[in-house]
Amino acid sequence: MAMTAASVTIDLTTCPICQDLFDNPKSLPCLHAFCLKCLQGNFEDNHPRDKVPCPMCRKEFQIPLTGLDGLQHHFFIQQLVDARKASDRPKECDKVVCEVCFGGSGINLSKISTATMYCVNCGQKLCQRCSQPHRKMKGGAHQVIPFGAEAEQELIKLRASFCDKHEEERVKLYCHDCNENICMMCSAVDHETHNKVEIPKAADNFRSSINDNGAIIRSVVNAVRQQSDAAQQAAAEIHTKLENMRKLILATGDKIKHTVDDQISDVVKEVESVSSESDLQAASVEDLYHLALVRMESFLTYLQELFDKGRPSDITRAACQLHDRATELLNNDVTAVKYHPPHVTFTPVDVTQIKGLNLIGKVTRSQPGNRSLL
Repeated sequence: MAMTAASVTIDLTTCPICQDLFDNPKSLPCLHAFCLKCLQGNFEDNHPRDKVPCPMCRKEFQIPLTGLDGLQHHFFIQQLVDARKASDRPKECDKVVCEVCFGGSGINLSKISTATMYCVNCGQKLCQRCSQPHRKMKGGAHQVIPFGAEAEQELIKLRASFCDKHEEERVKLYCHDCNENICMMCSAVDHETHNKVEIPKAADNFRSSINDNGAIIRSVVNAVRQQSDAAQQAAAEIHTKLENMRKLILATGDKIKHTVDDQISDVVKEVESVSSESDLQAASVEDLYHLALVRMESFLTYLQELFDKGRPSDITRAACQLHDRATELLNNDVTAVKYHPPHVTFTPVDVTQIKGLNLIGKVTRSQPGNRSLL
């Protein structure tokens, strides 16, 4: 999928392929997310174990043995999508009745109380009176929160904090040996001897190292932008210089009249060839800079969204991938690639020379730097 300059700005709730709100977002090793159905359409001719490029940054990944459905579900993106759906949903005009009052026999429907509270443990919408017993349960007080948009946002956050293996248990610990969030049951069964720490503490430790990586990448982004500006300016200057040369060649050719028409054509073509090669070189370098910016700025956008809206469990879940991705981006030193415009001069011939000699002149150019693409 071709990326444009505008696509450097990332909306983490919108699929880059279909441009709609994510539907079953899947995470690639490069941290980019796509709808499962979009990936299936994009790679419909590929098979498990095939290596295919990310539609956004073109980093290769291997399709799992179970197919694209086997890719990791992007829990943080799903949380952002759920929150956006909740905030965008229009408010209902009709009042929601208390489920306990409504279930009673012989109740006048016109006198049923409106639900103002929500019990997270029971999943019930309750009026103020019916919510009181839930706060004093024998086995421990239930979590009762105000009913409405705030409750829905809270439930979205709660869903993200539950264990992937034990759906009724919340994650409490982070296992450094396995690089995953775990609940107390996981800790006792599968991670008993592993190095574990409470998720908020692990998140604080990861936050520092991840932020260091982000700072380095920000500096590289600035360096790439500066080199991109310099390359564009150099390309414009050489293009102007070559255009002036072309005019000088044509002016010299006019003096030689028809006997030097062929030589004029050959020299002009040589200059236009240099101009074309220079434009291609500048475009190739610019494409490389742009791709690097897309990769790094999408990383920073994801990082900022994670810090602003993510829970500690979201940070720990993504910490290792973020570190690996940051290391990979930093190892690809795009600043080492620079645009080197060709050094070109034109020396017009003395028009008094006799017929048969080189009557137009010669275009000369020096070899660019080793890392140039021209």
